[in-house]
Amino acid sequence: MKFVRRTHIRKLVNNIVSNINNTESLLPIPVEKIINEYGIILKKQPTDDNLSGFLLTDVVNKTVVIGVNSNQHPLRQRFSMAHELGHFLLHENEGIHFDYKNKILLRDETSSKGTDIREKEANLFAAELLMPNKLLEKDLMIIHSIDFLEAKEENLDKLAEKYEVSTQAMTFRLTYLGYLSYQW
Repeated sequence: MKFVRRTHIRKLVNNIVSNINNTESLLPIPVEKIINEYGIILKKQPTDDNLSGFLLTDVVNKTVVIGVNSNQHPLRQRFSMAHELGHFLLHENEGIHFDYKNKILLRDETSSKGTDIREKEANLFAAELLMPNKLLEKDLMIIHSIDFLEAKEENLDKLAEKYEVSTQAMTFRLTYLGYLSYQW
């Protein structure tokens, strides 16, 4: 696999989101509920600050566990949960996978550089799930525009708060979708 499967990921997420009843009133997207609906065990435990989360797939006992570092900010935990769910749905038979800030255990050196396709896909999945494009489009029509140069950052902060993601994650997402651009 050489390219991030953007279309596949968006279709997968759209299917998941469409199965949530009354999506707009359920914002933020209920990532823990979705994880539970897949029969995945979710464990939140304090651990080393460098560890964000992990995915453990036990094919013998037919169990899957997503672990999240409860020492990290709740918004980071939500992203980690969605990211690990992405690995589960997109990358079969991984067995065990740990996401560290500076490295990925049991992966090669390209993982820590952000060039690993599986990591890019899991990140895109998490962003698509937590900040679905269709819902963002509706919210942005209400806000009209977000312009950092005119100090309208409060709109961005409110949007991030509504979706329960960090302002940084929302900024990356809106930039990726072409709603924000940086003018130097």
